[in-house]
This record gives sequence, structure tokens and C-alpha cells, in this order.
Amino acid sequence: MNKKIQNLYHAIGLPRLIIFTFFILVLFAAGFYKMDTVALLSNVLRRWGMYGILVLAMVPAIQCGIGPNFGVSLGIVCGLFGSLVAIELNIANLSIFDGNKMLGAWATILFAIILSSVIAWIVGIGYGILLNRVKGSEMTVSTYVGFSIIAFMNILWVTLPFKNGDIKWPIGGEGARNTISLESSFSEIMNKAGAITIGKPETGLFVPTGLLLFFFFLCFLVYLFMKSKTGIAMSAAGANPNFAKASGINVNRTRIIGTALSTSLGAIGIITYAQAFGFLQMYNAPLMMGFTCVAAILIGGASTTRAKIVHVIIGTFLFQGILVIALPVANKALTGTDLSDILRMIISNGIILYALTKAKGGASNEE
Repeated sequence: MNKKIQNLYHAIGLPRLIIFTFFILVLFAAGFYKMDTVALLSNVLRRWGMYGILVLAMVPAIQCGIGPNFGVSLGIVCGLFGSLVAIELNIANLSIFDGNKMLGAWATILFAIILSSVIAWIVGIGYGILLNRVKGSEMTVSTYVGFSIIAFMNILWVTLPFKNGDIKWPIGGEGARNTISLESSFSEIMNKAGAITIGKPETGLFVPTGLLLFFFFLCFLVYLFMKSKTGIAMSAAGANPNFAKASGINVNRTRIIGTALSTSLGAIGIITYAQAFGFLQMYNAPLMMGFTCVAAILIGGASTTRAKIVHVIIGTFLFQGILVIALPVANKALTGTDLSDILRMIISNGIILYALTKAKGGASNEE
């Protein structure tokens, strides 16, 4: 009996056990403070789908051997660029849709996803080539790459000649705004697709069915890819490059494929995030998103060398659940104090720090 409990403990891991226990406690605390727990849980489900694909982008990166992809910002800016092009072309209002706003919205987001994915894949190949030249320092280099691309794109966002009134500044008429509304394009199109409300329409639990199904569908596609010949070769190269090379696997090529796939998923992820949020957040808004994604998958049970789809699903739910529920509870308990950013930074950076301390000797225990 003790052996079974010990095996279960090692399977779950101390960080997940602490986080899950903390999540249950703050859920009870929310009820104690008479907060609207149903509304909070609805927000958790929405943010689960919002962030899920961005966290999913970590799986191919970790499996191919480059470690947690702090440079997912490369994919994010590709997604933002693709979305801006879709809005600039005013696809939602083309005459072929005959005024059907829903059809136009789906066409816009589909165009944005395809364009962004292609651009992100090409950018990801270059990014993978760079990381192949700095083996052993991927996490450090990817962090600097992520910060640098955000700064570089800030220059482009200001200078690109946008004509659409939803994008450009109303005064001056040049460059993109800090926040761009998606109301006239594809705002909440996935959230509302097949959405259901459990309970009363006004106070029940809102389930964004379309958003969650899209997230799970991409998880399934990545799972199938990881089980394919290329995916298995990629995982083998990430686990033991010397053995993989001796087996005839082109390690550098598999690392580039994993990096390109991670970058493309980052592009799709930010589009999914934006449509659920209702706005495109430009300039420095995505600067720290990579850290949030890394923290989420590590909470789910991944290590810096191994990651699975289940780690994405569990980690995203727990991380977003804690942020959504624990922060208002903490603010309620400590009246007059806003701890939102403080707690978010403590949780995300603390989890990343813990994972890095286990990167060498304790990585095997994380499986």
C-alpha cells in the first residue's frame, strides 16, 4: 500500500500536488468570501482555451531538444502580422459573403491562421538553424531572440502603411494602434461556436465549446505527429542526440522541424488568444508570454527535456485556474492591495526556477 502511494506521489510530483491543493483551497476560499465561483470557473474555461495552444507550442520544442521555447514570441509576432493582413484586406466584408458576418469572420480567421502558419514555419526554420549553432545554450539564446523580435517588430508596427481604420492611429494615420479591436472581423468567433451554458442563461457556467474543441483538436494533431516516424525520430534526437546520430537520424534536421512546428503553433495560438480576448495586443504586450507558457507546461508535469500533451492540458488549466481564482481571493483577503502581477510573477518564475534546478539530476523524476 505504501509502495502504491509512493509511486502515485512520484507520478504526480510535488509541484503538481502543491499547485492542485492550492487550487482547491482558493476555490473554497472564493466561496467563503461569497464570490461568484460560477463566473470565475467560466473565466477559467475561457482562458484554458485561450492559452492552451500557446502552451502546446512548447511540446515539439522540448521534445526536439531545444528545451522550453522562450522565443515563442517569434511565432506570436507572425500571428499578429497575419491577423493584421487579414483585417487590412477586409476579408470579413467581401461581397462573396453577401453580408453574412459569421461566414466572413470564419474566412478572416482561417486566412489569418494559414498565412501566419506559413510565415511562422519559414521564420522557425531560420530560428532552428540559429539554435543549432548554439547547442547547450538554447534557453538563454531563445530568451534574447524573443525579446529582440518584439523590439524589432515595434519599429515595423509604427512604420507599416496600414489603411484600415481599425488598425491605424486615428491621429496621424500611420502605424498600428496599441490595441486593435476585432469586433468587425473575428472577435469571439470560436468562443460562441457551439457554446453552452450549464444552468440559468444569466448566471450559469459558460462553456466555450468551439474554443475548447479547437484546442483539443490541435492537441490531437500534435499527438499524431509525435507518434509518426518524424515525430519519433525527433523525440529520439532530443532525448539522446549521440544515439540518434548513430542510428542514422539527422539531429539538426529534426531540431529544425521541432522549432518550426513550435513557432507555427505559437502563431496559431496568439490568433486563438486574440479572438477569445476580442483584441489584438501589439507592441510590448507579448513580451513575457513565453514565460507564462513555459511555466504552465512545467506545472503540468513536463521537464526541460520531456513533455507530453497531457502536461499541456493539465498545466494550462491549473496555471490559469490559479491566476483567475487566487488573485481576486488574495485581493479580497488583503483589502486595498492589488497583488495580481506580484502573485503571477511569483508563481510563473518560481515554477520555472524549480524546473531548472531539476534539469540535470531530477529530470527523470518528472516523467
